[in-house]
Amino acid sequence: ALTTEKERKIRMVQLRTVSKREKILFPAVLLLLVALLLPDAAPLLGMFCFGNLMRESGVVERLSDTVQNGLINIVTIFLGLSVGAKLVADKFLQPQTLGILLLGVIAFGIGTAAGVLMAKLMNLCSKNKINPLIGSAGVSAVPMAARVSNKVGLESDPQNFLLMHAMGPNVAGVIGSAIAAGVMLKYVLAM
Repeated sequence: ALTTEKERKIRMVQLRTVSKREKILFPAVLLLLVALLLPDAAPLLGMFCFGNLMRESGVVERLSDTVQNGLINIVTIFLGLSVGAKLVADKFLQPQTLGILLLGVIAFGIGTAAGVLMAKLMNLCSKNKINPLIGSAGVSAVPMAARVSNKVGLESDPQNFLLMHAMGPNVAGVIGSAIAAGVMLKYVLAM
């Protein structure tokens, strides 16, 4: 409802090739900045950066494959089991918990709409047009938000592949969410 058919058909400029040096420097510089400016978010972003560095360095290929496949599935199962074991209906189905879930849904909606509107605003100032669907991927639902942006783009133009363009804002949403969590932790722990 926020984009027109013409906007959804905007073809993005081909992405440049990112050098191996940039791929290795990114997690290191990100972690250094976060550790200096917001130490409360450093453990969460540190794991993100460590995984990224393992994959991009190519030095620990077998360990990287294990982490990306088997280990992530095992951790997801244990996380789900441990949260599910603690989750009893009388604690979950309370107005406060349902309110938190509702706020989360509203926040995702606002974040998605704001991303689309920001991309439209950027199109007013930019010579290279940006498909507004890219903005909708700026939430931290990886990789589904980027896939949905790509799918909607393909429905408007079957040759308009937006997935790689949408992954940038998608990962930025993850980093932004982790930093926001660090800021919230800082203020909550200060109380």
